[in-house]
Amino acid sequence: MHNVIIMKKLVSRKRIVIIAKKAKKLGRKIAFTNGCFDILHAGHVRYLAKAKKSGDILIVGLNSDSSVKRIKGPARPVNNQGNRAEVIAGLECVDHIVIFNESTPEKLIRAIAPDILVKGGDWKGKKVAGSEFVRKNGGKVIFVPLAKGRSTTAIIGKLSRLNDK
Repeated sequence: MHNVIIMKKLVSRKRIVIIAKKAKKLGRKIAFTNGCFDILHAGHVRYLAKAKKSGDILIVGLNSDSSVKRIKGPARPVNNQGNRAEVIAGLECVDHIVIFNESTPEKLIRAIAPDILVKGGDWKGKKVAGSEFVRKNGGKVIFVPLAKGRSTTAIIGKLSRLNDK
């Protein structure tokens, strides 16, 4: 049963474009967010739940393993893309997951044309991939405040210090 849920939520780029077009025809609002989600923690769960509240359908763009390595360095990801997708698929608030190989989700955002682009509060004031496209097409960009003291980098740092003892 669990694998069926994962297989239903994890879709190809081609399939998500079809899903998005059908949803828009039905008048449903599409929210999109993206990230590495390497070690899922409470901050991620809260963030994704808030992202879902901004639209009817939440699509998560998940950085592929090669994309994470380019962004975070050779020691990352800790969990491979299959494991990361499976954990995210287990969250009720996530409707669809699409893995992308690029460093940014710009091409994916252009293909989906979401109504709402959701980013963490740490992105406020920075250039957000796809934001100009979303706004130009009548959509909006929202920033969700991050849970203080919760980050994958902090977890890895803590684990590293524990291993050093």
